[in-house]
Amino acid sequence: MDARGGPQIARTVAELPEGTRITDDIRLGVLTATFPLSRVKTGLAARGKASERRRKLPAQVAVYYVICPALFMQVSYREVFGCLMEGLAWLLGPGEAVKVTGKSGISQARTRLGWEVMQQLHEEIVRPWR
Repeated sequence: MDARGGPQIARTVAELPEGTRITDDIRLGVLTATFPLSRVKTGLAARGKASERRRKLPAQVAVYYVICPALFMQVSYREVFGCLMEGLAWLLGPGEAVKVTGKSGISQARTRLGWEVMQQLHEEIVRPWR
C-alpha cells in the first residue's frame, strides 16, 4: 500500500534483456497449435493449392506466413518471415536444411495460395474468444 492507501505501483518499466526481441519467441509451433499442419494440408489439397513439387516456400508455410503479419502488426514482414523460418528449422530438426526465398518467392507463394484456403481455414477454425 502506498501513502494514500492504494496499491503500490512499480516505478520502473519492465523490459526485456538487452538485445532480446519479443519476436525471438515467435515460432511456427505456436501457430500449429491453433492451425494444425494436418488441417492446413487438408485445406490446401481441397482447394487444389498443395505444393506439387518441393519449393523453397511450400504452400503450408505460405499459409502460416500470411497469418503471422496480421498477428504481429508491429513487426516488419522481414522480421516475421525470419522468425517463421527459424521456427520451421526448429520443427524440422537439425537434419533438414531450410532454404530461404527472396521477396519475389514470397510474393509468388502468396499469389499461388490465393484467398480461398485462408477463408476455408478461418471458417473451420476461428471462433469467438469467450
